Order: sequence, then structure tokens, then C-alpha cells
Amino acid sequence: MNNTTAPLSIRPFTVSVSDAEIADLQDRLARTRLPQPSPTDDWDAGTPNSYLREAIEAWRSFDWAAAQERINAVPNFTTEIDGQTIHFLHVRSAEGGATPLLLAHTYPGSAVDYLDVIDRLVDPVAHGGRAEDAFDVVIPDAPGYGFSQPLASAGWTTAKVAEAYDQLMRGLGYDSYGIHGSDNGAMVARELGLLNPEGFLGLHVLQLFSFPSGDPSEFERLEPQDYAGLEHMQWFQSVGGYNTMNSSRPQTVSVGISDSPIGLLAYSELFNSFGNGTSLVSLEQILLEVSVNWFANAASGMSRSYLENARADGGEDAAPQINAAPTGVAVFKDDFQTIRVFAERDNSNIVHWSRFDEGGHFAALERPDLVAGDIRAFFAGLR
Repeated sequence: MNNTTAPLSIRPFTVSVSDAEIADLQDRLARTRLPQPSPTDDWDAGTPNSYLREAIEAWRSFDWAAAQERINAVPNFTTEIDGQTIHFLHVRSAEGGATPLLLAHTYPGSAVDYLDVIDRLVDPVAHGGRAEDAFDVVIPDAPGYGFSQPLASAGWTTAKVAEAYDQLMRGLGYDSYGIHGSDNGAMVARELGLLNPEGFLGLHVLQLFSFPSGDPSEFERLEPQDYAGLEHMQWFQSVGGYNTMNSSRPQTVSVGISDSPIGLLAYSELFNSFGNGTSLVSLEQILLEVSVNWFANAASGMSRSYLENARADGGEDAAPQINAAPTGVAVFKDDFQTIRVFAERDNSNIVHWSRFDEGGHFAALERPDLVAGDIRAFFAGLR
């Protein structure tokens, strides 16, 4: 891969939502028309009215001014890569020789996924760590997510996002860096592993999305906990209907969730782990995430990312590419359970593997200490 990139034009950015936009949100929330309730009004068929009533009241009293101040307390910037506006946070450590680290966010998240992780990484000493484990962190909003708006063109697959992120890090002056990612961000991280550009240190992820190939010998090597992981995969497929909708008709679904804030919140039920009772993400955290997506009008771009990947996918018969970059995996108890037998088939250089007894799909929100600590341990092990 050619790592020579033209200098980027970097501009400071301030999140600034007008009083009129806030008033419009309040008005829409006040006029919410909920659907006829499910006969059981629980999470069995989707986001229930009982939860939405609570969320509406909490959102109407949500302190967006304080949330906006919190986001702006971190250095925000924008740049253009391949004609696309990219918004990102960039925090340099006061420690000399800090390791450059890109943090790649989830769906339906954005850069705010990592607000609680930043200080733990840039100032590890203040959190019980070592000065030599400090990072400079760069946290982009993927194209179409957060404030990386609007989408300027089609074709923003995870592979293209990975290439853009490499350009971003080079343009910021880093000739060597690593990446951490979860969910959509974990897939971008693996794509960077496939690219393995000069100076790339490795990837640390919360999931490696490797699945059975059909080879019976794979199942002979499974451990008891792996079968629980397979059951979790089957459960997720049964409730993750947004995957199909986003992969096929993202613009259609975006009409409703761009016009109705509570519709956007309901469609973001992944934050609640579909109501299965395991999620540790607080309603306050969900409201921050969904408020960013609402004010940025991000629903269309976020949803479209699934369509781009579906169209670029080689299909079930396509052989997976092998990621040979140094790879670390942290598996959280209530998240997608990466199964090592499958993961090692598709990733030949897994050098770090951790399991945690608490936390789920949004561990950076739920257990930021554990995530930051495992990131530090992985990259320390590469030195």
C-alpha cells in the first residue's frame, strides 16, 4: 500500500446545536404518537411502549448543553478525504513517546462511544497505569456517522473506511499506529489488518466476526463455552432485523427515523441488547448517543453503511481473506462471543486473548476501565 498522502487540511470543529434545533426536538418529543402496544408490552417483538414512555420523559429533560460542552471539551476537528468530510477527536498525551491509537466506533454509535476511555488512555498514570503505556488517540466518525456528514458519494465500505483512516493517521503526522474497534469499528480494524500498511502496529478488537465454514473438523475443536457462543449467534440473528433492513432499503427506513426522534431511539435498540436484560448501557448514555445522531441527521448514512458492505460482499462462497497483522481480542460476557477456532482460521497472528465476566457489546460505555486496560496490555505486549 502506498503510504504517501497529500497533506490534509485540518480545521477545528465545534459542535453547535441551535436553540431552534433543540426546540424542534422538544416539540417532536412532546407530540410523539406511540404505536398500539404489543399485547405483552415487553421486548419480545421490539422496543416496547413502556420503555419508550420512560425514554421520552428522560429525553425531554436531557441536558444537551452539558453534553455538548462535554464533547467540545475534547479537541474536535474536520478534514476531507476522498471528497468526504471526516469529523474526528484528537487528543495528544502529555507523556513522551505515546503510541498513536485510532479508536473505531460502533453502530449505532459515533466518536462519543469513547468519551469515557480517552483520559484512561492518554493519561494512564492517573488511572493506575504506567507512563510508557500512554496513547495519542484519534477518534473519527465514520463517513455517514456522527458529524461526518453528509455522505458525498456511494461506496463507503469498511475497506474504504480503513483506507481513509490510514490516510487520516498519515495526514496527522503518524507514520506508525494501532487501532482498537468494536462492532462496525472492529470490522474496520480488521480491514486495516488486511491492508497492514507500513508502520501498522496491530489491531485490538472486541469481536472477530468469524463463522463456521462447514468443515466438520472445526466443530471437533470447540470448547463448551463455544457452543454457548453459537447459541448467542443464533439468538442475535433472530432479533437483528435491522441488519436486513439496512442492507437492503436503508433510505426507506431512514425516512421514519430521521423524522421521528423516538423512532430513531427505538431503532437503536441494540444499545439495550434488544431488551434481553444484559445491557449495562445507561439511558443517559443512550440519550447522548441518539442525540448526536439526531442533531447530525445521521440515520441515512449510518444505515447505508450496511448496504455498501452487502453489495461488496463476495457471497457465502467467497474465501475469507487472512489477516496476518498482530491481533488482540477482548471477549465480554454478554457480547457476541468470538469463537477462537473460527477466528484463528481467518486471523493468523492472534497474540492476545482476554475474557471478561461483565460487560457487553458496548463495553467502552459499560466498562471503560476494562477496555482501556486491555488495550494497554495488548500494545505493551507488542513492544
